[in-house]
Amino acid sequence: MVSEGSVVLVGGYGVVGVRLARLLRERHPGLPLVIAGRRLEPARELAAELGNAEGVALDIRAPSPLAVLGAKPRAVVSLVNDPEDHLLMSAARDGVPVLDITRWTSRVRAAVLRLSGTPPRGPVMLGSAWMAGLVPRLVAMAARRLGRLEHVDVGIRFALADEAGPDSLEYMDRLGLSYDVTEQGRERQVLPLTDGRRVTFSDGRSTRVFRLDTPEQATLPMVLGARGVATRLGFDSGSATWSLVVLQRLGILRLLQHPRLTPLRRALLATHGTGGEAAWVADLEGAHGRTRIEVVDPKGQAHLTAVGALLGVERLLGMDGAPPPSAGVWFPEHEPRPEELLATLRACGVTVRLDEVASSEVPTRKAA
Repeated sequence: MVSEGSVVLVGGYGVVGVRLARLLRERHPGLPLVIAGRRLEPARELAAELGNAEGVALDIRAPSPLAVLGAKPRAVVSLVNDPEDHLLMSAARDGVPVLDITRWTSRVRAAVLRLSGTPPRGPVMLGSAWMAGLVPRLVAMAARRLGRLEHVDVGIRFALADEAGPDSLEYMDRLGLSYDVTEQGRERQVLPLTDGRRVTFSDGRSTRVFRLDTPEQATLPMVLGARGVATRLGFDSGSATWSLVVLQRLGILRLLQHPRLTPLRRALLATHGTGGEAAWVADLEGAHGRTRIEVVDPKGQAHLTAVGALLGVERLLGMDGAPPPSAGVWFPEHEPRPEELLATLRACGVTVRLDEVASSEVPTRKAA
C-alpha cells in the first residue's frame, strides 16, 4: 500500500519523469515517491535507484486510476497524456493536489470547463505551458514591474540533438491545425509555422522562428490580462525549420493530420538525440517599460521541463516557503515567487537573465 505522504509521478520513468524524480530526490531526500506507469519493471528499477520510493503499475485509462494505490497520496504529477481525463478527475474528486504538464492548449481549455462543472476538492495546477509552465512563471515575475502587459513575444530555439519523449511530440504533432491567439485584446486564428521572424538568443546566434500552438498564449491573457501573446519556435538547423515551413505552405501538414497517417507524421517530426542545449527568450512590453528574459539550460529541454515541473510540485505542496494553494484551478503564472524561483533555477544549473528598458524608451505599438 502506498504511503499517504507520497508524491505519485505518473509516467515517472519517462524522459522528463526520470529527471523530475531525481531532482525531487536531490532537493527533498525525505519525500516518499511513487513511480507509476503502465510497465511495472522500469517503475521498480527507478524506485530502487532513488530510494524511499515505490514502483507501481497504473493504467491512466482506467476509470479510477488512483484506486490501485490503496491510499490517498500527498500529490499526483501527470507526466503523460491523460486523454480521457480519468487521472485528472479522479484526483480532483478525491481532493488530491495534482499537477498536469502534458495538455496542449485546447485540452487545457477543456479541462478548465470540465472542472468548472465539477469543482476540485484540492488544488489543480494546469502547468502545460512551455517547459512545464516555466515561460509563464517567469513572465508573471517580470510583469510585476511592468504593469499591464501589452505584448509578450516568446522565441524558442529547439536543438535537434536534444532528447524528447513521445508526449512532447503532441505540440509538434498539431502543426497542421489552426489555433487561437490574442492580439491587441482580441482573439484570432493563426496557422503554425507562419509569421516568421528572426530572434537573437543569449549566445548571439540568430534563429528564424515561426508560430507554434502553446498554452501560455491562452493562459497569460486569461490570468494576467496580457493583451497579446505570441510563441514561436525554430530549430537550431535552419534547413530543418524551413523544411517544415515549406510543407506547411504546400498544405501537406494539414493533409497529414488524417488519423491513418499518424505514424508517418510522428516519424517526420520525431527527434532522436541524446542531449542538446535548451534556449528561449521572451520580450515583454508593458505600461511601465520593457523586459527581455533569456533562459539557457545546457542540459537540454527535457531537463528544463523537469525543472519547470519541480517548481510546480514545490508550489503545489507549499515547499517554496509559501502556503500551498487552496482547492481550485491554478496556473504557473499565479503567485510567482521571484526570489525562490530564481534561486531554484540557479541551483538546477539554469541561467536566467533579465534586461529592462525604461518606459520612456518604449516605442508605441501600432496596429497591424
